[in-house]
Amino acid sequence: MDIKKFLHQYAGGERNFQGVTLHQAKLSRMDLSGADLSGADLSGADLSRAKLKGCKLNCANLTDADLTGADLTGADLTDINLIGADLINANLKGSTLHQADLRSANLVRAIMLGTSLIDADLSGADLSGANLRDANLMGCNLDEAEIRGADLSGTTIAQSNLHETITHDTGLSHKWVTWAGSC
Repeated sequence: MDIKKFLHQYAGGERNFQGVTLHQAKLSRMDLSGADLSGADLSGADLSRAKLKGCKLNCANLTDADLTGADLTGADLTDINLIGADLINANLKGSTLHQADLRSANLVRAIMLGTSLIDADLSGADLSGANLRDANLMGCNLDEAEIRGADLSGTTIAQSNLHETITHDTGLSHKWVTWAGSC
């Protein structure tokens, strides 16, 4: 679907965009609250500062997407692919990220209050300064994740999940990670 058609349909009240292909779409600062983008291909998309409150993005592909400063409050991100995505200063408060693939994602200073990340893969992710207060990280893979300065107050997490977690900057880029999604 071309971007103009997508935005025209959204402006007209349409919210069901399941499976839409918007690869590398320029959607910065757009208000797409409540949209159903389940299974959508938004890989490489610019969604910086976009409003995505309450969106359904389960099984969507957002590999290498720019979600810097995006508002994903209460969004359903179950089984989403966010490999290598930039979520710097993104608001994920109350979002569901069960079985999400966040390998090598940049979540620096992300707001993740009460976020549910059950069985998510955060290996190699940068969570420096992120607010994970009251988040549920049960079953998360945090191997080689950077957590320096992250607020983990009240977080539900198994101690064993932290055994390979790092708290220093490696300076490495992990954009080479690939996804073999199950959706």
